[in-house]
Amino acid sequence: MNTTHTPMAPPLSPADTPLFHGVARLSRLGVIQVDGEDAAKFLHGQLTHDFALLGLSEARLAAFCSAKGRMQASFVGFKRSHDQILLVCSRDLLPATLKRLSMFVLRAKARMSDASEAFAIWGLAGSTVPTALPAAPWTQWRDADASMVRLYPADGTARALWVAPATAAAPAGEALSEDLWNWLDVKSAVATLSQPVFEAFVPQMLNYESVGGVNFKKGCYPGQEVVARSQFRGTLKRRAYLVHGTETMTAGQEVFHSRDAEQPCGTVVQAAPNPAGGFDAIISMQTSAATEGSLHAGSNSGPALSLLPLPYPLLDDI
Repeated sequence: MNTTHTPMAPPLSPADTPLFHGVARLSRLGVIQVDGEDAAKFLHGQLTHDFALLGLSEARLAAFCSAKGRMQASFVGFKRSHDQILLVCSRDLLPATLKRLSMFVLRAKARMSDASEAFAIWGLAGSTVPTALPAAPWTQWRDADASMVRLYPADGTARALWVAPATAAAPAGEALSEDLWNWLDVKSAVATLSQPVFEAFVPQMLNYESVGGVNFKKGCYPGQEVVARSQFRGTLKRRAYLVHGTETMTAGQEVFHSRDAEQPCGTVVQAAPNPAGGFDAIISMQTSAATEGSLHAGSNSGPALSLLPLPYPLLDDI
């Protein structure tokens, strides 16, 4: 870990972060609904994870890639029934993603639609996460019409997605601001793709192979050869990191290293204000930039960034 980056006021860390509790309505997320007896088979051939074996008690983190292996959208997907799968993704990518995916349906017995208005999406944090929901990430538990998916925790705070028909009562719990939920999302270091970083990364550049977002044993999907080659030929030179800065950061913003004033070494993927001040962000950058020198947002002379530890290990072998 880089120890030479410019010091700044420390952000909240796992040792001093209070556990946050509450529920937040997640307006930035939408839902693609896939119905039909071929729903799982169809998605299995399009996304980076195995949907053919998806059970009713499971969920999937997955990406939809271009033929060059670049991520066009990311999803949390789960079954509402044997013939219905919901894909939760960023709203700003949903219309174009739905159009692209629909082009590949062809003769498959699957119907796709934008169901964002039909479902409510909430984030559950801390004690509002039901104890009946298994502790492992990407597991699902149903309570009446509500589907709950366990997410990666954030600094010790348990988290889950709650998805139910829009007419259902909201989940119980104190209100949690969406800004605070977005910060917890960043601290989990599991990125959700959005429009500013469309087609900017192969999945491993966001550590997706280490957080359950890629299955290397499944069949073909768009970009599969590029994704596999990046993994097994050792050609990957970029990874996702967590950083803290004193100034505002936004998705798509460039990150520079002190040794190169001309070329950015990375890109902000997702950012949110830290409750203790400043901003935290997931960035994807060259692995060589994490070893020495200093990082800066926006330009070589921009606000300094400090690296934070990742909350999960990177897998060396799949």
